[in-house]
Amino acid sequence: MVAPVEAPPQPAPVVATDHQGCEHTFVPAKATILHADLDAFYASVEQRDNPRLRGRPVIVGGGVVLAASYEAKARGVFTAMGGAEARRLCPRAVVVEPRMSAYSEASKAVFEVFRQTTPLVEGISIDEAFLEVGGLLKISGTPPEIAARLRAEVRERVGLPITVGVARTKFLAKVASGVAKPDGLLVVPPDGELDFLHPLPVRRLWGVGPVTAGKLNDRGIATVGQVAKLGEEVLVAMLGRAAGRHLHALAHNRDPRRVQTGRRRGSIGSQRALGRSPRTPEELDTIVVGLVDRITRRMRAAGRIGRTVMLRLRFDDFTRASRSHTLTQATAQTRTVLATARWLLAAAMPLIKEKGITLVGLAVGNLDDDGAEQLELPLDRRSGSALDTALDDVRERFGSAAITRAVLLGRDPRLEVPLLPD
Repeated sequence: MVAPVEAPPQPAPVVATDHQGCEHTFVPAKATILHADLDAFYASVEQRDNPRLRGRPVIVGGGVVLAASYEAKARGVFTAMGGAEARRLCPRAVVVEPRMSAYSEASKAVFEVFRQTTPLVEGISIDEAFLEVGGLLKISGTPPEIAARLRAEVRERVGLPITVGVARTKFLAKVASGVAKPDGLLVVPPDGELDFLHPLPVRRLWGVGPVTAGKLNDRGIATVGQVAKLGEEVLVAMLGRAAGRHLHALAHNRDPRRVQTGRRRGSIGSQRALGRSPRTPEELDTIVVGLVDRITRRMRAAGRIGRTVMLRLRFDDFTRASRSHTLTQATAQTRTVLATARWLLAAAMPLIKEKGITLVGLAVGNLDDDGAEQLELPLDRRSGSALDTALDDVRERFGSAAITRAVLLGRDPRLEVPLLPD
């Protein structure tokens, strides 16, 4: 008598909830995750809006490269490169001033296409997102068909090129889109994941930057497959516990994270690079004032309040330091956050004078929804938010430059980079 052959165990369905509270069921054993990433976003918007720029190397931003078209990237230009170096590498490049409002509108239009494709969209930045399409087979087709249609609709409705990677995990979907750039589509089937992943260079692993890649390369490790052959304990000894375990998991495509919608930020912050010029305490205070104004406006617009104010510093020798203070009461009031930020900055001034300063960042964490905190009697008349609300209304109606602090008059306001909603 021949024993019956047992069917292989089937993966349990996963239930995900979208931002409207609706449940969606899908089976994660298949390649159902899309990573959609707009190509050279800022530069592509400029080429879309100005036909004379199409097919030409375009650099967005003069002092520092904010974005480069693929024609400029082919000459070695990359984001965050100094403008002078970029023009030396690509002397025929057309340098354009950034238009943040145009990029914000383009992003909103693209995300509208995403949301019409599937209710399960997890925005990563204004130009990329993960989409879960596993539950759409009967109404929209297979994931590759959905991805192809998504690319066509973004091109037709928004006029921008977009690359899509399709895979079983978020990590591999993002790697696939990176390999497929520009303007491509790449599907990684579940039975071919490691064959696709292992020949790639180690820089394709999330969290591997120049320093980690250098450590691995020094030991003759150049590909993901070579990382996969190492034991986890070897990687931990080489890179530290967190990084070692992280890379060992990714090298075997172990990434249990699902596409999450409606996830809110854990903190809201902003930062400003300062270059290497010496800065007086007065200049640093002005920078902090501008950062706090920007952060608290975003918090109030998002209906968020927070308790922990965090100051981040980068010094001339590229070392970093952070300071934080937790308030007794969550707030989004500019006065309170600014007073705390100034106190943290004053405490860090001896270290700044000793080591120089190249970047200042501020953030407010321990966020909660406005109105969720325990109410207090308004015994301190100065603690009210009426002034903040009035200023927000003026800026909303007449623009962010309509009213500002006297200390910020005549100062470079710096560009406000478009962000996903907070």
